[in-house]
Amino acid sequence: MTKGTDLVVVDYRLGNLFNVVRACESVGLPSRITSNPTDVAGADAVILPGVGAFGDAMEFLRDSGMVDALRSFAVSGRPLLAICLGMQLLMTESWEFGRHQGLGIVGGSVIRLNSPAGLKVPQVGWNRIDKLAAANRQSWDGTLLQGLQDGEYMYFVHSYYVVPDDSGVVLTTTRYGETEFCSTLRTGNILGCQFHPERSGPQGLRIYQQLAEYLKTTGP
Repeated sequence: MTKGTDLVVVDYRLGNLFNVVRACESVGLPSRITSNPTDVAGADAVILPGVGAFGDAMEFLRDSGMVDALRSFAVSGRPLLAICLGMQLLMTESWEFGRHQGLGIVGGSVIRLNSPAGLKVPQVGWNRIDKLAAANRQSWDGTLLQGLQDGEYMYFVHSYYVVPDDSGVVLTTTRYGETEFCSTLRTGNILGCQFHPERSGPQGLRIYQQLAEYLKTTGP
């Protein structure tokens, strides 16, 4: 059990937050759901999950005062895990149903997946996460992916993907049809994943376990 740790899961009215909470509980990591910016400001770690429309999510985050809280937390050095839509919200802008401003925590855009022959968009199901070529890859050591295998299968549900301005933040890529996209990014204390670790079986739970282990060593 990670005692004394305040892990908050941000609720902006999109996505099944309880799957995330259950995944945390399964690795002995207590968490709580909140829409209060003050809770984010004082947290030891934050999870920004979600499934849904980018514009609706940003509208709620703005109206609730959560935008400034998340931006401040992102530069605090404390762990921020962003999942699926949550990862997309980190970016500068999205082109989902128009052009929308994001949190701007990571520079880049969110664009639509192509519709490859014989494959449907959204991508729903299992797909691999792959390391980059050796000359341009970040090590998974010391990240929440530590202990996972190159080519591990994770569960995806999405129609859009992120294109970071700085390719150096890309931790893994995934191929869907002819499109190779960023499926995990990491910059400092921030990890974003397009897949759903809480729906990805034992390999996905390892990400939550790594978060729990990190908080054991750095927490109060």
